[in-house]
Amino acid sequence: MSARPARPARSPQPRSRRDRPAKPALSHQGIVEAAVRLMRAEGLQRVTMRRLAQELDTGPASLYVYVANTSELHAAILEELLGEVALAPEGGGDWRDRLVAVLDSYTGVLFAHPSLARAALVARPSGPHYLALVERILDLLHQGGVPDAQAAWGVDVLLQVATATAAEQSTRDDIPEAEAEHASLTAALHEIDPATHPRIAAAALDLTSGSPSQRLAWTFRAVIAGTAATELPTAES
Repeated sequence: MSARPARPARSPQPRSRRDRPAKPALSHQGIVEAAVRLMRAEGLQRVTMRRLAQELDTGPASLYVYVANTSELHAAILEELLGEVALAPEGGGDWRDRLVAVLDSYTGVLFAHPSLARAALVARPSGPHYLALVERILDLLHQGGVPDAQAAWGVDVLLQVATATAAEQSTRDDIPEAEAEHASLTAALHEIDPATHPRIAAAALDLTSGSPSQRLAWTFRAVIAGTAATELPTAES
């Protein structure tokens, strides 16, 4: 008896879109949280409106309802991560010590996300985490007796220093030759001729002394001292 021919496999029935699980509704917070996850996984350069739309299974046009452009999206990511800054760090010390600790925590957040550090040079967050950071810095300057007007200008410089330091370090980390170039500069400074460059020769050891964290803390203290001592220009000047 001959074998019965096998029946052809049935093609799967098309699945109705109504059978799919409903996508969560878009929101500004949900978009930012997805962007942070994407940045951690793939880097900030991959966080574009188109790539984020793919991640959220929607169209880019839907995102523009909540975020105007990629720059605003990056600023929103920075704002979200500023929630990690320790505004009341542990440890004693006077108001200067506490202020340096806050700035060091801010810099540490940027160090942890190198691509974001470079974007932070132009990103302008304005959310509650950023405002809490600015409020804390102004409050500590006020505790130190720094006039409000000088503190207002000083907070901008302090954050610029912290941001630029993190951005510079992240850029150096991306350049394989950076360490060799630094070693070459150090050697050149130590071999300088005192007859032609007396001041460099006298300061050669100090020009390269100290750890990065020590130098950053000193820079913060120098800016804090300058903020306290330098009056704002008058209208006449």
